[in-house]
Amino acid sequence: MTKAELRKTYKQGRNNLTENQVNDLSLAISNQLLKLPIWDYSFYHIFLAIEEQKEVNTDYILNILSGKDKNILISKSDFETGGMTHFLLTDNTVIKKNKYNIPEPIDGIEIANDKIEVVFIPLLAFDKTGNRVGYGKGFYDRFLTECKPETLKIGLSFFEAEDEITDVFDGDIGLDYCVTPKEVYKF
Repeated sequence: MTKAELRKTYKQGRNNLTENQVNDLSLAISNQLLKLPIWDYSFYHIFLAIEEQKEVNTDYILNILSGKDKNILISKSDFETGGMTHFLLTDNTVIKKNKYNIPEPIDGIEIANDKIEVVFIPLLAFDKTGNRVGYGKGFYDRFLTECKPETLKIGLSFFEAEDEITDVFDGDIGLDYCVTPKEVYKF
C-alpha cells in the first residue's frame, strides 16, 4: 500500500479505538519495551501524545524513564521551518498544547541532537523492513538526519506491520525497532 492509503486506513483504525483501548494498548506497548536492550543510555527523546489523534499514550514510558533516572527530552515543533527543538523535561517544565493539539514545552533547557541516544517515534503504520508512515510533514525525518547514526529509532504502534510500504524514498529514515502491544520488531 502507499503512504496515503496507509494514512487513511490507520487514522480510521485509531479513531475506532475507545479511550480505554488506547490506554490498555499503550500499557502493553510500554511493557513490551522493557524487553529491549535499550535501558543503559542516558538521553531519551519521547513524544507527548496528541490525545485527539488517539496516539500511543506515552505516560507509561515516561514513568519507566523517570523511574530509571533517565534524561527525558521532549520537542517543540516549528511549522515554518519544519524543525524541532528539544528540551529536557524537568519538574519545572511548562507544557502547553499548540494549535495542532501537540503538547509542547514552552521553553526550558535545550539539548542538542547529538546528545540524543534513543528516540521513541510516533507513527501511523510501518512495514516488515522498518519503513514508517507518519502524518506526512517530515518532522521526524528531518530530526533523525540530525541525530548521530547510532541513535536508536523505536516506533510505537497499536497495529502490526504491513508487508510493504510501496512508495518509500531515499529521504525516509527507517526504524531500528517497532513495538506493538503484541510484538517487538527488530530491523
